[in-house]
Amino acid sequence: MDERDSEQLLRGRVYGADHDDPGPRPGRAYRELVGGPLDGLLLDVTGWAADTLADGAALPTHLGRYGGAGTSRYEPRPTDPRRWDWTGDSR
Repeated sequence: MDERDSEQLLRGRVYGADHDDPGPRPGRAYRELVGGPLDGLLLDVTGWAADTLADGAALPTHLGRYGGAGTSRYEPRPTDPRRWDWTGDSR
């Protein structure tokens, strides 16, 4: 499986969801992750406070620059806060 196949497999899946049930669920709130290693995944933000949503998130992932020791940072897009853009990876 090449990198493009892996990316397609991740699209429409929810970050952190069980592999047996990876899709979004009705009644939940999601943000689309855009760019970076988690591109195309949905982040479940159900119940997050407005100030937390405004800050974005640093999400642990083994797919980023630092492997299993890293996180990928995503922030709300100013013109469409339902889409969160990748701003980089960190340890």
